[in-house]
Amino acid sequence: MKIGIIGTGAVGKTIASKLLELNHGVMMGTRNVSDKITSTAKDIYGNPPFNEWLKTNNKIKLGSFAEAAAFGDLIINATNGRNSVTALINAGAKNLAGKILVDIANPLDFSSGMPPTLLAGLNNTNSLGEEIQKTFPDTMVVKTLNTMWCGLMINPNLVEKGDHINFISGNNPEAKTKVKKLLNQFGWLDENIFDIGDITGARATESLLPIWLKVMGVTKNGAFNFKLVR
Repeated sequence: MKIGIIGTGAVGKTIASKLLELNHGVMMGTRNVSDKITSTAKDIYGNPPFNEWLKTNNKIKLGSFAEAAAFGDLIINATNGRNSVTALINAGAKNLAGKILVDIANPLDFSSGMPPTLLAGLNNTNSLGEEIQKTFPDTMVVKTLNTMWCGLMINPNLVEKGDHINFISGNNPEAKTKVKKLLNQFGWLDENIFDIGDITGARATESLLPIWLKVMGVTKNGAFNFKLVR
């Protein structure tokens, strides 16, 4: 399958590498291709510049947001949640229409430092997932993978032999079924993919981030997840 990833940060790169390993065609989208290619800046985690990473993952294509959206049969939003809607608008509604968009972003506000809060207007009675769905009514938005570190997104077996929870929500049952199949390829078992209903479920999963960040702050390690015991 051809998959377009909107965003070139650590999460996007992690997802892209795994998709390439699984023999999917991948194009990553960025705001300015030439700036991204020529930048020598390390990312916020101290990783090498994007252009060095791309050299070792040279089967991954790089284009604009619009080019990546047009390329993909399925789209993944891996942008900073504050900028997600703007980035997707730049990707073009026509390029997203009729496609599944997997939203793994969170609407975090770092303006007052750590730990962040949820952005005003995207919490309690709304969510980033819902805002994307409202902005792009012809796109099938599926919210998943947003409650964990990116290493676990693509390899749940890193902890507890993969026996922990990944939530999924979205308005279109067929779209969720197709996304679940991709999650299976990442190593997620069906019994650990928990469907919480329509896209309003994104309110709940995005609201999990404050406690996730607190736990990470105490443990100094992102390699953990939550488990549903019943």
